Amino acid sequence: MNAFTLLPFIVLIAAMFLMTRSAKKKQQQAAQMRNEMQPGSGVRTIGGMYATVKEVNEDTVLLDAAPGVDLLFAKNAIGAVLSDDEYNRIVHGIEHDLKSDADIVPDDASSLTETDETDEPAAAAAASDDKIDLGKKDAAERGTDAVQAAEDKAEAAQAAEAQAKDEPKKTDGDSDAK
Repeated sequence: MNAFTLLPFIVLIAAMFLMTRSAKKKQQQAAQMRNEMQPGSGVRTIGGMYATVKEVNEDTVLLDAAPGVDLLFAKNAIGAVLSDDEYNRIVHGIEHDLKSDADIVPDDASSLTETDETDEPAAAAAASDDKIDLGKKDAAERGTDAVQAAEDKAEAAQAAEAQAKDEPKKTDGDSDAK
């Protein structure tokens, strides 16, 4: 036989070997993780439920899902054993990894802006109590605008009504096709 005809078979066998080898490694790691479970550690089941391990047996695990709620699971149903910090963060919302020397973001922006003495015109404008025109209209102007808008709306309704009277009404057999 020629070496070139054997090459595809050799590559196929090597690929299958590598895939089964990585799958076996993952299975061994999962089994090791499940065997290292101890009472008190937080776990996530393959169904997505978070609980605390209460008791570990040969093939089963007793989980404490809530106070007074104990559930019996097969060891294979445990998807992950979580660290204490991760379990508390997910289940209780407690963050333990906050750094005490980290900058704290203030609730308002007043402490973020500093007024220098070189920026006196802006500080004087902010301190003055003069009204600033923001384009808002007085109440009297708003009232006349509302009256005008109502009159325009009434005129448009009358025009539409007059147009409807002028057009002949269609019956069931009429169509616009020519």
